[in-house]
This record gives sequence, C-alpha cells and structure tokens, in this order.
Amino acid sequence: TGEFVIHARLFSEALRRFSGNTVLLEIDSRLAVTMHCEATEFHISAMSAEDYPSLPELEMEDGLTLEQGTLRSMIHQTSYATSLNENKPVFTGELFETIGDELRVVAIDGYRLAIRTEKIATKVPYHFVVPKRTLLEVASMLKDDAEAPCELTATRNHIAFSFNGYLVFSRLLEGEFHNYQSSIPSGYETEVVLQTADLISCLNRCSLLDEKNGFTRVDCEFSNNQLHVRSQTLIGKIHDVLPVQMNGNEVFISLNKQYLLETVKAADCEQIRIQLTDYKTPAKILPVQGNDFIFLVMPVQVSK
Repeated sequence: TGEFVIHARLFSEALRRFSGNTVLLEIDSRLAVTMHCEATEFHISAMSAEDYPSLPELEMEDGLTLEQGTLRSMIHQTSYATSLNENKPVFTGELFETIGDELRVVAIDGYRLAIRTEKIATKVPYHFVVPKRTLLEVASMLKDDAEAPCELTATRNHIAFSFNGYLVFSRLLEGEFHNYQSSIPSGYETEVVLQTADLISCLNRCSLLDEKNGFTRVDCEFSNNQLHVRSQTLIGKIHDVLPVQMNGNEVFISLNKQYLLETVKAADCEQIRIQLTDYKTPAKILPVQGNDFIFLVMPVQVSK
C-alpha cells in the first residue's frame, strides 16, 4: 500500500511505446520508479504525494443523470461556439441550465450562439458554467452505446462527472453568463429547409478561396426555392446554387464562411431549417422538427 506522483505525459508515452503487453512497476524509498516490459527496463523519478491537492468533497443529494450518448451529443453540438477570448473567462465555457423539466447547454462567443436542449427527470434548478476543455475531455471518454448513464454532481465551485468507472472533477467558471434568451429572434420573415450535406459541400468549395490569416465571406441569396451562394477573395470567386424549400420573402444575408460551416456541421442531421428576417438579423438554424438545438450566426454587415 502506498502512493506517489508520476509525470503523466512521460508515463503515458512510455506505456504507449513499450513493445510488450504487461508492465511491472517498482518503486523504492527514494521514489525511483522502474518499469519492466519484456526486454525493456525504463527508469524515471516519482514525486511525493504529500503535496498533491486533495479532491473536493461534493455533497449534493440531487444530481443530473444523462445517457452518455445524449451528453456527448450535447457537448459536440455546442462546444464550437465557445469564446476563445480569455478576457472573459466565463464565455470560454458552456452554461448548464435547467428550466422546468429541460436541461439546456449553451455556448456563445459574440458571433454565434448554440443551444442544445434535452428533457430530464429532475426539476431542481441548476445554473453553472463548465470549462470547454473539461467538456471535450469528458466527451472523448463517453460511449454512445453505454448501458450506464453519466451522473453530474455540482457545487458552487466544482463539478464531477461519474461514468464508466471514472470520476472527472473540474472547477467551474465564475462570472455572469450572457442573457442568451434575449439574443434569440422572436420572429422571422423567411423560412427555408435544405439538405445539410449540400450546404456543407458548398461551403467546403468556398474554402478553396480562403486567404491566409483572413476570413472568407459568403453572400447568401434566397429566392425562388434556390439558395445562391457567392464568395470572392483575391484568389478567385465562386457562385453556387442549391435547391431549398422556401416559405416567405426573398432575403439576402452575408455570413462568415467558417462560422457558418462549423455551425452547420454541428447540426448533425440530414436537413436543417433556417429562419431569416433581413441582412442585419442573425440567421437562426434549427432541426426540421422541434427545437432540440438552436444555432444563431451573426451576419457580416456589408452594403447590400
């Protein structure tokens, strides 16, 4: 019985490169670690566990329980919209919020807003912001076909994810999250339905015109059940036409190509619904049925 601290990256890389299947670890009183693996003998130094930080004690009777595949989907469909600006740390994470019998996961970066909603059993109110790095790490460990769910337990400062024999702790982000509901357009003038794969392919073609260290703008014109996508940079220009199912007036909007591409990829469904008002109002992207996710993309302000 005992404990010691070992350099994580070095330990992981050593295990990955050993040729055998079984590793024997030995440690002496001077904290010298020897790893034996078939013909290989590898020596590294360990550190004392006395100064290793203790794990937080979480005491909360009511936690959140989600299917692993559901939580994984919620993270993947929103994490792209977190902010990269460290000046406002709270926006580098994602808001977990319960409203009635719904759990919402929300990310916002000032140019995009992503909301993913799921029904849950608990009606206890929760409101906390989890760092994106933690969520991506958890998502990489979750299994879509797992029989056991993931249990989330949060306190004022910490959150713990319990699943598949793992207990992942993280500090929560402090600060007031944006009142995202006020940013969602309440109405629209035009609604279109189109194939997600078609739009992704079109935007990938526009990526051929990307300039180094710059962004590519796409001008989108919806008219007569068609979407005309135009883009022009110093490299060249492109005009693409996609079929859409359209209800409402003709509308024009300019968008950041990369922001739109990441948003559409996150939809992860065969068709999407886009609601538009004019060239100054955000494009609102939803599933064809319901509102399990709501994505907003701010327009690029240009002279029509």
